[in-house]
Amino acid sequence: MGDVLTSMMLFWALMLLAYFLMQNGLSIFNDVTKAMSLFMLEKALGPGIDLVEGRDGSASKAWFIQGMLWLIAASTLVFEGLWLKQDPTALHSLSAWGYDPTASSLIYASNYAALYGGIGMLLIGSSLHIMPRLAGTNLASERNATLVSFLWTLSVLVLVVAAHDSEILGVNIFMIGTGMHVLGFLAIVINLLLTVSDRQGPLPIPGWLIIMGMLADPISTAATIITGSIQTGAGQWLLAHMIGGTFFFATAAGVALYVSSSASGNPLWSKSLGAATLVGALATINPVGDSNGMMAADMLGVTFEQLQPSSQDSIVMAFLMALAMIPIMALAANVMMTLRGGDAFIENPDSAGIAELNLGASMLLPLAIASLFVQSDALAATPELSGMAPTLLLMGIWLVLVPISLGAALHLFPLVTGRNLLSRNRARRAYWMIGGGAFLGLTVTMMSDLIDMALIEAAVDDSSALAADVQAVGAILFYGVAVGAIMHTLNAVSGLFRGARTDAERATSSSITTEAYSLASPTSVRKILAGGASLDTTVVPAGESDDAGSATEL
Repeated sequence: MGDVLTSMMLFWALMLLAYFLMQNGLSIFNDVTKAMSLFMLEKALGPGIDLVEGRDGSASKAWFIQGMLWLIAASTLVFEGLWLKQDPTALHSLSAWGYDPTASSLIYASNYAALYGGIGMLLIGSSLHIMPRLAGTNLASERNATLVSFLWTLSVLVLVVAAHDSEILGVNIFMIGTGMHVLGFLAIVINLLLTVSDRQGPLPIPGWLIIMGMLADPISTAATIITGSIQTGAGQWLLAHMIGGTFFFATAAGVALYVSSSASGNPLWSKSLGAATLVGALATINPVGDSNGMMAADMLGVTFEQLQPSSQDSIVMAFLMALAMIPIMALAANVMMTLRGGDAFIENPDSAGIAELNLGASMLLPLAIASLFVQSDALAATPELSGMAPTLLLMGIWLVLVPISLGAALHLFPLVTGRNLLSRNRARRAYWMIGGGAFLGLTVTMMSDLIDMALIEAAVDDSSALAADVQAVGAILFYGVAVGAIMHTLNAVSGLFRGARTDAERATSSSITTEAYSLASPTSVRKILAGGASLDTTVVPAGESDDAGSATEL
C-alpha cells in the first residue's frame, strides 16, 4: 500500500472518530475534561488573561483587524517578489542592512503572510462569531481567543522571517514559528470544541464545515507523521494539499455559506450541496496549491524532498484530485445561488463583502480545473507545466481565499464591533482595486511564465526581454492589491471609532436553521426544503422591508 493511501486511510479513520466523539459526547467532551479545558483557557494564564477584554465580539474584532494588516504585508511582499523577477537588483540597497531578498524568498514569505496571517486570521475571526450563533450559545472564552490572536500574529511574523532565512545563529526559525502556531491553533480548536459541546440543537452544515476543517489540520499532520510519509516528497505534498483542502477550503466553505445566507437574507440554496461539500472536502485531495510540499516540510523541520511518487501513489493522488471537483462545484454553486436572490448576485451596496464573496465563488471552479491539470502534470516523470504552479497558487490565494475570507469579515464587521465600516464607497473602491489588481496582475504574470516555459521547451538559454517587460506590467498591476488592502484596513479601523452605530433591532443573522424558517419574500416549497426545513419546521411570515441585504430573522 502506498504512502498516500495509507496516510489518507488513517486520516479518514481519525476524522470519523472525532465525529463520533462530538456526536456522542464521549471522552474529551465529558464534564471533567470541559472543566479542565476551560481552566487552561483562562485561569491557567494567570494575570495575562486580564490584559484583554471579554466582551462579546472582542475576539473576532482582534482577529479581523490583525488579519487585514497581514493582507497589507502579504500583498506588499508579492508585489516586491513579482518586481524582482524581472529586476533582481531592485532591492540591492537593503543588503547594507543585512537583508538581501530574492524573488523566490519574497513570494515564499508572502504565502505564509497571506495564508496564515491574512486568510487564516480572517477565517478564524469569522468562525469565532459564527459558531456560537449556530450552536445557540456563547463562545467558551472570548478573552483567551483575543489573547491568542497576538500569539498567532507573532508566529506568522516568525514564519515570514524564516521564509527568508530558515536558520539564524544555528537555530531553526521555522520550528519556533511552528511551535507558537501549534499552541495558538490548539487553543482556538479547544475553544470552538467547548462552544460546540454546549450547542442547544443540531449543528447546521456550515458549522460542521468549520469545526471539521479546524480539526482536520492537526489530524492530517498526525496521520502523515504516524505513517512516516512526511519524510517523502509524496507525503509532504499530500500534507500541504490536505491542509489546503480542509483548514483553508472546508473552513472557508462553512464561513462562505453562512455569510452568503446572512448577507443576502436568503436561505441556504441547497442543504444537500452543503453536505456534499463537507464530505468531499474530507474525502478528496484539493488540487489547488503548489506542486511540492516545501511549506509542510519546512514547518515540521524535516528535509524537503522532491515529488517523486510511486505509480500507485500517482494513481491515488490523481483520482482523489479529480474527485475533488465535486465539492468544489457544490460550494461554488451553493454560494452563488444563495447570493442570487434579492438582486445580490452582482453587488449589494448595503452589505459590504458580497462582491468579494461573488468573486471568490466564481473564480473557484476555473482555478481548480487549471490546478488539476498542473498538479496531474507534476506527477509525471518529466513535468512540463511546473513553471505555472507558483503563479497559479498566488491566483488561488488572491482570487479565491482572500475574497472569501475578507468578504466574510467585512460583512460580519458591524455585527462584531457594533459599528459600520466608515465608508461603503471606500469599501467598493477597495474591492475593485484588490479584485482587479489580483486578476489582471496575476494573469499578466502567467503570460510571462508561459513565455519562459516556451523558451525552456525550445532549449533557449537567454532570457526573453519580452517576458521581463510583461512581468513588469504584471507587478505594476498587482500593486493595486496592496493599495486596496490599505484602503480596506483604514476603512475598518476608522469604522471602529467613527463608523455609524448599528441598530441592534435590525442586526442581521443567518437564516440557516431547522426549527424555523422566516418568510421574507414570496418563495417556493422547494426553496424552503432546500434551506434545511423539514415537515415540522415552523414557517414564520415576516414583514417586508425596503432595506436590501438584511437577513431573515431567526
